Amino acid sequence: MDILIHPQKLNGLIEAIPSKSQAHRLLICAAFADKPTVLKCSETNRDIEATVDCLNALGSEILRTSYGYSIEPIHTVPNSAHLNCCESGSTLRFLLPIVGALGVDATFHMEGRLPQRPLSPLWEEMERMGCSLSRSTATTIRCQGRLTPGEYVIPGNISSQYITGLLLALPHLNDSSQIKIVGTLESKPYVDLTQQVIRKFRVYSVPENIPGQQKFRSPEMVIVEGDWSNAAFFLAAKELGNQVHTTGLFYDSAQGDRVVNSLLPQLKESITISAADIPDLVPILSIVAACRKGAVFTDIQRLRLKESDRVASVIAMLEALGGKAKADENTLTVYGTGLTGGTVDSANDHRIAMSAAIAATVCSEPVVILGAECVKKSYPHFFEEYRRLGGTYEQYLR
Repeated sequence: MDILIHPQKLNGLIEAIPSKSQAHRLLICAAFADKPTVLKCSETNRDIEATVDCLNALGSEILRTSYGYSIEPIHTVPNSAHLNCCESGSTLRFLLPIVGALGVDATFHMEGRLPQRPLSPLWEEMERMGCSLSRSTATTIRCQGRLTPGEYVIPGNISSQYITGLLLALPHLNDSSQIKIVGTLESKPYVDLTQQVIRKFRVYSVPENIPGQQKFRSPEMVIVEGDWSNAAFFLAAKELGNQVHTTGLFYDSAQGDRVVNSLLPQLKESITISAADIPDLVPILSIVAACRKGAVFTDIQRLRLKESDRVASVIAMLEALGGKAKADENTLTVYGTGLTGGTVDSANDHRIAMSAAIAATVCSEPVVILGAECVKKSYPHFFEEYRRLGGTYEQYLR
């Protein structure tokens, strides 16, 4: 889907969609809980549905309802399973250590850019601790064997998702298992979010037919918080002069992208921002910076490993819109040139597509977004909400 957006200010109330990051974690804990869980989650997306489908393949019964999800936990773990992760890195990296801890012979299926996204050093650590991992095709990964209890060693500066996966897997081993994080822990707020969810599902010891020593105790009903990562687009729109007001956000949330609330006002001046903990915010912050006095983003290495190479795709987006940016190995510099309009290739990255749409509200010329359907990964109704707030767009025929 390619669309052409006419420059137009947005106006109205927008309710933040449920947090994708929190929903993944809540669904996984609920699937291994001691009793059914009701998960209040008003919207879903492709990534969340990938986690739901994988958990169902492992023996849970998760049904979509009018309020969210009804989750019947896993009673018997299958000997083997096929798990379709689609394009969701969270689904793959969270569930890979879990099936290893459970001893399931699991084949993971991947789509889009996911097969190219890294799994090292999680891969090597899982093999060191008892599993055998292999790629029979370019888009599948097979995990065999079972992880052993003990100390798991993982660098902190590659992906917090590896640490989350291990945190969710260790309850299926024993009380003596632990994680040793080597070096600086980047994206620490995501690990904090995982620990917060685990505390919500208090772990306790029971003899069960599920391999391992522990299960999660379900709080029976859980509400998924509003998503700061996706709300950031409309918060940025307000900062750029649109009369948009966002509701449904928890200001004491453990979500790391909550920091967008304090970063946006700072962009009235040229500032330096570390991207280490906020890789998902860089595309939209770069739009605001380009419309103000610019910004320098440091610690950008992991941006190259997202749904697109976000260093390259952010630069391409800004230049296509009439802006200017450059990068070296560790720094992305955005200049405060203003934006005029143009044609943006989304690079199949939902955050590039949504950032370009917000940019259109301050451009003087139309903005074309190629591959705009990629927003379905995290925010399927983004463009419907954009139109409801007064945005005008139409299908673009190449």
